[in-house]
Amino acid sequence: VQLQAFGGGLVQAGGSLRLSCVASGTISSINFMAWYRQTPRNQRELVAQVGSGGDTNYADSVKGRSTISRDNAKNTVYLQMDSLEPEDTAAYYCYAQIRQNRYLPYRNYWGQGTLVTVSS
Repeated sequence: VQLQAFGGGLVQAGGSLRLSCVASGTISSINFMAWYRQTPRNQRELVAQVGSGGDTNYADSVKGRSTISRDNAKNTVYLQMDSLEPEDTAAYYCYAQIRQNRYLPYRNYWGQGTLVTVSS
């Protein structure tokens, strides 16, 4: 199983970016999918998560400015980020709980990270 993230880049403050993350490999089902971010000075922190039924949870710092969604048919999670601020600059990592068949437990998988830089 592999997670591959796309969509990072350089954007001016107030701008928008859409991150995507595709899970590939032998996949039976996916439970939670999420986006985390990390800066050199800070620990990795949860940005947003979405359950298999579409229920969502957001960090207070991005609430109202970001929307997480998923396409179960494509094993893909998205993060739409609007009104970006310089404080949003970080490496963004996607995460998923994946089961490869119904006899195995869910395991945690991480993508490689995509860099978001917001200039002031």
